Amino acid sequence: MLHFLFLRRSWFAGLLGACITVLAASSWAQTPAVPPAAPIRIGMIEGLSGAFANTGEAVFRNLVWATERVNARGGVKLPGGNRPLVIERLDSKGQTEEALSSLRSAIDRDISFVTQGNSSAAAAALIEAINKHNLRDGARQVLFLNYSAVDPMLTNERCSPWHFRFDAHADMRMTALMSVLREDRALKRIYLIGQDYSFGQGVLREARRQLGEQRPDVTIVGDELHPMARIKDFLPYAAKIKASGAQAVLTGNWGNDLTLLVKAAREVGFDGSFYTFYGNALGAPAAMGEAGIGKVIAVADWFPNVPTASSEAFYRSFRQRFPKPEDDYVHMRMQLMIEALAQAIERAGSLEIARVAVELKNAEVTLAGQTARMRAADHQFQQPLAVAVMDRQGAPGVKFDVEGSGFGFRVVRQLTPQQAELPHSCTMDRP
Repeated sequence: MLHFLFLRRSWFAGLLGACITVLAASSWAQTPAVPPAAPIRIGMIEGLSGAFANTGEAVFRNLVWATERVNARGGVKLPGGNRPLVIERLDSKGQTEEALSSLRSAIDRDISFVTQGNSSAAAAALIEAINKHNLRDGARQVLFLNYSAVDPMLTNERCSPWHFRFDAHADMRMTALMSVLREDRALKRIYLIGQDYSFGQGVLREARRQLGEQRPDVTIVGDELHPMARIKDFLPYAAKIKASGAQAVLTGNWGNDLTLLVKAAREVGFDGSFYTFYGNALGAPAAMGEAGIGKVIAVADWFPNVPTASSEAFYRSFRQRFPKPEDDYVHMRMQLMIEALAQAIERAGSLEIARVAVELKNAEVTLAGQTARMRAADHQFQQPLAVAVMDRQGAPGVKFDVEGSGFGFRVVRQLTPQQAELPHSCTMDRP
């Protein structure tokens, strides 16, 4: 009898244990998983269709790669937990009004960080709109990170507490370019050409000023502006350049306006030099071909052939991520921009825009041996600049080519941030 009772008690105990196990498993299965941390969204306002869509897509790849690096180390560290970064695309179609429409869309979607660069005219409009919005709607303020709009006025007379520029402005780039041009003693005649908007106008204005100061012996044999993104055939312009007897062209053209110009120059047999702001990418080297060797000069914050091991590792890492030749367009400054934003948010310990802005104006970041800092007075990034000349891949100093073209750029001049720095006229009205 006792044995029977023991067996019965054991049977009930086993049944009870099994029920508890099933209930526990059922309860666990019904408990919702902890949702992933909401991402910190960065709205990229850029032309992703139209004449300059290739530049917009190239920027997108850079920004995605930069956010992937931050996310791979756990994301942005905040008191409530780490948050990943994500880029959201907003197509401006290369038009200023569309850029403003994209900004309104970003605000409606509660995106607090926006970035843009491939038009100084659009950047100026965005700064004005953001200034007004942040004054009117303090609960939904926006911070503007500028990676390429280089009209000097944006960090001078039109500087803003909500705008931070991570590219060297046009006058800084011109100064670096002129450090090489002024040593070309054979140069006596030069042709100036640019896109007819604020940036293009500013480039030619500064070119005239610096040539007058540093090379008064050089004659400007041509000085003209053309409509931006509307010229399909640059042969008439190229013919004028050749007929002028110019030995060199200086231009701030970018995107297809540069590629088509150098193609036309090659077709008419112009054999002079091109002093450019952006001659090192997006089809320009392939368009110039052999005719560009030793004659196409470009200025940038960084080149793939910067002769350091850390720079080479950085470039190889990008090409591993984006192996297609047509995707070969990487900018150090865009990587530093995202690093600076992540740093500022972490130091602020918050996504409150005013607090992030305070930290961002004092940002100092290093990546692949390149160190840069934000100048608090005008929100102009101070970074190294380099000037390079086009040559055949495999030539001394040209380990890497551009976009599979067989041509790369050999660095011939490097400026420290202190050498590249210029005075400013910003009188910022901070909130």
